[in-house]
Amino acid sequence: MKNNFLEYINSKVRVCVKGKNIERFLKRLADRKIELFELEYIKYNEVCIVIRKSDYHKVEEIKTIYELSIQRVYGLAYLKELFIKNRYVILFFCIAILLLLVLTNTTFEIEVIHTNKEIRQFLRDELKQNGIDILKPIRSYDQIQKIKQTILEKYKNQIEWLEIETVGTKYIVRVEERILTKEKEEQPLQDIVAKKSAILLKIDAESGEIVKNINDYVKIGDTVISGNITLNDEIKEQVSAKGTIYGEVWYRTTVEYPLTYYEEKETGKQKKVYTFHFLNHKFELFNFKPFHDKKIESKTLWKSNVFPFSFTKEKQKEIHVIDETYTKEQAIKLATSYATKKMEDRLSEKEKIIRVQQLKVDTNERTIILELFFTVMEDITDTKQIDKMEKK
Repeated sequence: MKNNFLEYINSKVRVCVKGKNIERFLKRLADRKIELFELEYIKYNEVCIVIRKSDYHKVEEIKTIYELSIQRVYGLAYLKELFIKNRYVILFFCIAILLLLVLTNTTFEIEVIHTNKEIRQFLRDELKQNGIDILKPIRSYDQIQKIKQTILEKYKNQIEWLEIETVGTKYIVRVEERILTKEKEEQPLQDIVAKKSAILLKIDAESGEIVKNINDYVKIGDTVISGNITLNDEIKEQVSAKGTIYGEVWYRTTVEYPLTYYEEKETGKQKKVYTFHFLNHKFELFNFKPFHDKKIESKTLWKSNVFPFSFTKEKQKEIHVIDETYTKEQAIKLATSYATKKMEDRLSEKEKIIRVQQLKVDTNERTIILELFFTVMEDITDTKQIDKMEKK
């Protein structure tokens, strides 16, 4: 088996010989002890033979009147010839494989999941000090566990729980903050008062005495929930009044809306895409659902000074293009919807718009000007400190 393999990779050549009296030429080969691996008669005056490449110079010495032509090369010589012929392709392929191995073992993103910006920042700094950073090699599982324990021990009073997960070329860091119980502060004595003039619609009292009724009109600063608990018009106890009051308040607003409208609006969808550039071509890696319309922020991560290719990171944001012309009625409807949405954005979950009334409409060649009146149920809760009553 070993001899067969060595024989297979040994360099050979297929040579075609033309001339008179081919048999005499073959006899010369035998006299020189040149081994023939194949012998094929093409015509009466032409034959093709397979010999060792190292024996070819012997054949040339005895060819005399015969014509020789190499048809094919076998074994290592063939592989060498093939390599030389395709050396640039092979070199590019090897560089691409090497680049792929480097990129798949390099950190390109670190995501720290926590609502507190300060905690996210100091964790990024700690990870960087421990060797976890953008464009650094991906750490092994054991190394990550050691880093995690180091950070937990260093910040044992600030961090309750920490997890570092490797997903491809990205680290996902989840953290839970340690909450230290603070001593309960003494609540100041206070009233719940109206911060706007309104008609009372709802009173949610947790503590204190309600001194106003639903549908009462209150002005700014009027007390609705008192911290003074009375009996027969005499103050018996003082507390910190707590609660929420809702009132009907009014807004007059003017909206200007275009009759022709063009906008490139971001949908909120975005993704990070790694791209490979070769000559004037760009290849997006693992981007199976590309955006139709998008904005791109590009950052070059690596660029070859020798070959025409580079590797970049793109932040792609999907956009929705709006290009429309409206009638007056459509513009009024859209302007009303726009103003209503703006008003709703100002309101909390328990607040709401009661009604919307159109007051006035003006138009010109490009826009309409719409005046609207909003009636809103709004949180009008405010507090006012009260003086502590001296005990008798």
